[in-house]
Amino acid sequence: KRGLGMAEAMNLSRDLSITPPNIAHTDYIAEQAEKLAKDAGLSITMMRGEKLEKEKLGGHINVGKASEHLPVFIRLEYKPKAAKVKPVVFVGKTMTYDTGGLSLKISGSMVGMKQDKDGGCAVIGAMHLIAKTLKPDVPVVALLCVAENSVSDEAYRPDDILTFRNGVTVEVTNTDAEGRLVLADGLCWACDKEDPAVIVDIATLTGGVVTALGKVFAGGFGNDEASYKAMDRASAASGERVWRLPLHDEYRDMMKSPVADILNSNPNRQAHPIQGAAFLSYFVKEGTPWIHLDIAGVHNAEKDSGPFIKGPNGFGVRLLAEFAASWK
Repeated sequence: KRGLGMAEAMNLSRDLSITPPNIAHTDYIAEQAEKLAKDAGLSITMMRGEKLEKEKLGGHINVGKASEHLPVFIRLEYKPKAAKVKPVVFVGKTMTYDTGGLSLKISGSMVGMKQDKDGGCAVIGAMHLIAKTLKPDVPVVALLCVAENSVSDEAYRPDDILTFRNGVTVEVTNTDAEGRLVLADGLCWACDKEDPAVIVDIATLTGGVVTALGKVFAGGFGNDEASYKAMDRASAASGERVWRLPLHDEYRDMMKSPVADILNSNPNRQAHPIQGAAFLSYFVKEGTPWIHLDIAGVHNAEKDSGPFIKGPNGFGVRLLAEFAASWK
């Protein structure tokens, strides 16, 4: 039963990933989240339009405003009856398509960007597995940061300065570094609203992590030793491999801007995968345990291998579910 539950959850993630962007737009993801909530007994809330404005979720608003498919912030919650502990919070980058925005992707690199939602797809699959099969005693909250990064006269621009919910200002240097902007909203919300035991964000965030680790390990970052050891145990149990990369103040300093608090991307490209994590760290409250998973190199099988055919493999579903189920 456990194995079949895992397979069903992973196939849900894979199906969502492979669905093309003319179908799997932001409203489609919202519909699938509602379907999961009804099927698995999860509570769900969504925010669009004026609610995003009211909650100061500026990453969603700016990244998604060039698309006819409006951004949406989705909250799913699994809450066991006897739960008396703080929740584990997952934050998933769910970019339904990524053109790069005005910093347009070129040379064929836009093909396959329907899978830029795979962090969120992993979170959806993990919530399915948690609620329907594993049923841990710990509460789990999932935050899906859903938007489409498109191009129009409404698009946000390099040189824009955005102000986030926690007051941090961001100079946009590259509109193709958009995933970290919507994730910043999710991290701020998690810290402000959820009183988390730990936050784990998961994203197809950087090409640099593929350069660093290839397609063997996901990149892992963390600010808390105990929670990261729990992630290592979940990785060993699930078989979904994560390699920890450094996150020191020198990397955070690389993200500072001369005209705002931080840049969304440092053009020098040094420590590229670490830049993403360093940026996100500015949106995590001090003292809150946090882990960042960059799955850009491992979320997709390039050829038939083991139990997977070529295409999305649902990486992160078992890892996240195992992490939550074993959390103490």
